[in-house]
Amino acid sequence: MSFTPHGNHLIAGDWRSGSGRFSSKPATGPASEFALGTAADVDAAVTAAEEAFWTYGASSREARAAFLEAIADEIEARADQITDIGSRETGLPEARLQGERGRTTGQLRLFAGHIRAGDYLDRRHDAAQPDRQPGPRPDLRLIQRPLGPVGVFGASNFPLAFSTAGGDTASALAAGCPVVVKGHPSHPGTGEIVAEAILAAIKSTGQHPGVFSLIQSNTNEAGTALVQHPLITAIGFTGSLRGGRALFDLANRRETPIPFFGELGSVNPVFVLPDAARARASEIGTAWAGSLSMGVGQFCTNPGIVLIEDGDAAEAFETAAAGALSETGPQTMLSEGIAEAYRTGRDKLSGVNTLREKLRSNADGRAAAPDFYVTDGQTFLANPELGEEVFGPFGLLVRVTGVDQMVEIAGQMDGQLTCTLHMDAGDHGAAGQLMPILERKAGRILANGFPTGVEVADAMMHGGPYPASTNPSTTSVGTLAIRRFLRPVCYQNIPEDLLPEDLR
Repeated sequence: MSFTPHGNHLIAGDWRSGSGRFSSKPATGPASEFALGTAADVDAAVTAAEEAFWTYGASSREARAAFLEAIADEIEARADQITDIGSRETGLPEARLQGERGRTTGQLRLFAGHIRAGDYLDRRHDAAQPDRQPGPRPDLRLIQRPLGPVGVFGASNFPLAFSTAGGDTASALAAGCPVVVKGHPSHPGTGEIVAEAILAAIKSTGQHPGVFSLIQSNTNEAGTALVQHPLITAIGFTGSLRGGRALFDLANRRETPIPFFGELGSVNPVFVLPDAARARASEIGTAWAGSLSMGVGQFCTNPGIVLIEDGDAAEAFETAAAGALSETGPQTMLSEGIAEAYRTGRDKLSGVNTLREKLRSNADGRAAAPDFYVTDGQTFLANPELGEEVFGPFGLLVRVTGVDQMVEIAGQMDGQLTCTLHMDAGDHGAAGQLMPILERKAGRILANGFPTGVEVADAMMHGGPYPASTNPSTTSVGTLAIRRFLRPVCYQNIPEDLLPEDLR
């Protein structure tokens, strides 16, 4: 069943047209017109979110859990329409969107169960000791409380799981924070139909209509206004380093700075250790190529750089990877802008004089195909720009002199979302040299796998030192994500009937 967007903002339960319009740029099919968000639209949405917070922030965990589950149900009720509009707008295959929809509804239900369990509240109680010497101790109780209205930016590469009802929205709503989403212009119709699902859940569960709003925009005005609005207490963002850093700086220049939880960029290096390389270099090379080119390389965990000791094993890896990548033809990227930025980034890095071209694509327009280059460890160390992310299927093989040079390169790398070790039993000594460095460089360390594919679970960490994210202590995936939108409050000698329900 086809879905035709009406193109309006959702603000406090009402669909509003706004004062201007912009056209979508779908991968296939006709374009649609969407309302162009302004600072006034953002103010209306945030003001409504602040009003909603006084009831929603104090609502029971059960009520919020039921709301999250209702959103999941309403998304599933629109499954075919979501797949239709999502595929037309992004060019993503139907199977990918169906899987991402399942992840979206799954994480909504995961957070529902998480808040029902209540462990995230971190409740603490130090009972009064009136007779303690030399002085009495007061009664102290501590609990996590919601921050207030939260701004969320939709992501280009995940139109469902990281956008309108994605992980940032789900975790903020679970925490008790109303949400204002600034939709991504690459998939505004997908954002609209998901917002329809959220509105239906608001109505069926009796929530304040200000608990969720969606502002559409293809300019910077709405996003800037959202970050700078004095009633917004935190921001969730997934996107480019350049855009995220600009918004992060805005958040910190406010009269009252707020936390900006941005996931910005990562090359996710893969270290192939000597015994593993000798035993299965070709196998690892083929698998790496599959991970690199998956989804046209448009995953934040795309493993863009691999390091292996120079020699026969490196030659086998290079040959196998190039063979696998050469069989991957041009594919549609998420937007024309992303495709152009990919080619620009590739050309910048491939201009390094001592970089050897192994495979270069000739795709144009909105399409891209894998590009594969090779260098040595000394060149990599001398050219820091080779460690920068190129968002797309760009692979760089670094043939190092040995484990010591791997350790040196790891120490000079920027922060990462992930680092991967391919190792056999005899490599544990080398891995032990790398582990203390990788622990400081990445939020997730993998053995004998590839980082594309992020499990939504209690123990997942999807974040890392800058520039992977703006706060290395938090994650945007998994139940720990709820902690971003909470803060601890201590109650000293407060009568029980005045305490939050969860502390009584």
